[in-house]
Amino acid sequence: MRILGLVPQLRTTDLAASIRFYTGKLGFTVDFQYQDFYAGIRAGNHVFHLKQVDEKDPSIDFVDAGDHLHIYLEVDNASNAAEALKRNGVPLVREVHDTAWGTREFTIKDDQGHTLYFGEIPQSTRAASPGG
Repeated sequence: MRILGLVPQLRTTDLAASIRFYTGKLGFTVDFQYQDFYAGIRAGNHVFHLKQVDEKDPSIDFVDAGDHLHIYLEVDNASNAAEALKRNGVPLVREVHDTAWGTREFTIKDDQGHTLYFGEIPQSTRAASPGG
């Protein structure tokens, strides 16, 4: 079996507001929308799905309590990405910082409270990795 991609799904209590956040604040695009309860959001060559639900996503509290994440987005320049998001009115939960494992990262929350990490992987780290 050959896996051709992975598509995460985030739950939202307000699909229209979440679409506005991801397109207006982050600059992503709508890949598709199915009726009023499901949409695909395109971030570069990648897509994730949004699903309308009646209650807040229970994973939000779990992620917050354990310092976890919902989605990790790899960027080419974390500092530039953070500045662009700040200019669009997106507050950073954690400022740009270097990690012990060699990445440069920052953290935001979406309109529903999902935790999104943005990370820059240096070429030296990428070249040394098995998939690099």
